[in-house]
Amino acid sequence: MSRLIVVSNRVAPAQEGRPAAGGLAIGVYDALKEAGGVWFGWNGEIGSEAGKPTIETRGNVTYATVGLSRRDYDQYYRGFSNATLWPAFHYRNDLTRFDRADYEGYMRVNGMLARQLQKLVRPDDLIWVHDYHLIPFGKACRELGMRNPIGFFLHIPFPAPEVLHTIPPYATLLKALCSYDVVGFQTDSDLQSFTDIVQREFGGQLLGNGMVHAFGHRFKAAAYPIGVYPDAIAKAAQQNASRKQVVGLRDNMRERKLIISVDRLDYSKGLAERLQAFERLLLDSPSLAGHVSLMQIAPPTRTDVQNYQSIRKNLEAEAGRINGRFAQLDWTPILYLNRNYERNLLMALFRAAQVGCVTPLRDGMNLVAKEYVAAQDPADPGVLVLSQFAGAADQLPGALIVNPFDLVQVADAMRRALSMPLVDRQQRHQAMMAVLRQNDLSVWRDSFMRDLREVVDRDDALTLRVMAQPAAFARPGVPVRLPASTLS
Repeated sequence: MSRLIVVSNRVAPAQEGRPAAGGLAIGVYDALKEAGGVWFGWNGEIGSEAGKPTIETRGNVTYATVGLSRRDYDQYYRGFSNATLWPAFHYRNDLTRFDRADYEGYMRVNGMLARQLQKLVRPDDLIWVHDYHLIPFGKACRELGMRNPIGFFLHIPFPAPEVLHTIPPYATLLKALCSYDVVGFQTDSDLQSFTDIVQREFGGQLLGNGMVHAFGHRFKAAAYPIGVYPDAIAKAAQQNASRKQVVGLRDNMRERKLIISVDRLDYSKGLAERLQAFERLLLDSPSLAGHVSLMQIAPPTRTDVQNYQSIRKNLEAEAGRINGRFAQLDWTPILYLNRNYERNLLMALFRAAQVGCVTPLRDGMNLVAKEYVAAQDPADPGVLVLSQFAGAADQLPGALIVNPFDLVQVADAMRRALSMPLVDRQQRHQAMMAVLRQNDLSVWRDSFMRDLREVVDRDDALTLRVMAQPAAFARPGVPVRLPASTLS
């Protein structure tokens, strides 16, 4: 039986009692834990050249990790991945910085990681590559002669063509994406941006059923919105509701209501705008003073990148300014927590909050939105205020959808959420839970893997027909090419 090999920039399994990981790590770990297989990538260590992968097995998951040199880390990770691709893909061209040496390091590290994986791969393994750090990884594997089925999933947004153009080597990156057997995106909008540029600028052809022909290769491109396990989250939220931290929070809040937000400390999350919207709420509804608090949990990330240091200082200043303006002796308007909390505790905190506020300026999916909904008490659920620019907005019809750049609209949604009648809250929660159950994490994983297998099987069948009657498959101007996954 073929193994599933997951490849991501960082191998970071979510573990009991550990701080909550990001959306990619949570999704990958939960999917891989259920199916079993190998998780390959960087181990988070910096300083030495990558050597033979370190192998560790826990349960039915094998972790294969390598280190990065300081030069590789600076160029591949801090440089091109997070100073060029991340801001551009999140529509922040004002923050994008391109350095050719960083780009060369990005390509070099992808090639190095492909060579390390080659030592571990069996002929019948399925390889699933994740996120923007590893766009060239599949092409590098092909150049090494690896013929395994290889799929790619992008967890962050895929930008419109005009934004993608701001990345100088965008054509090379697109060609690399088109070398995979399946390319997956979070939303139909991301998929549309991808197929638009492939068609308009590079002569790509849409063949039906998601199949694309571009750069001499046939592959499938589709949207696979990542999900959660809502019933498991609900159970964890209920089981952890009596923990000391949660009980202490409820005691301190007394009869006051709580709005909760949990985001990595990142400029794409709309953190300062959210605090300012809460300030607007207090200005427009002075009767709420002393009766509602906003808890903003913002775990630090990429602390060695200057932009992120500036974000933290700005957010601390905004929270302090707003608290200084409105605080009372027995009430703090904004509870700002710049630290990590383990996942089960977060689920219980979600359950304790009457409003979840998830208002990124741009996000691929945002699993926090789905986790907040799943964590609610169905008898007395809270209300989700959600940005229209989060992929989750397409799947959560019961949320109050807002434009995060409109502070008055966000404040009005907070006010509406705080006063929403019980019956309305219950109906909205039930509708969203039904969607979450129908599109849980296993659906995301299984639909992607099904398509990966089907595309490869279809190519195998096509290869046999082409070999038997090559002239029958010839088209003017398009050379007959055997699928890469079947060549030896």
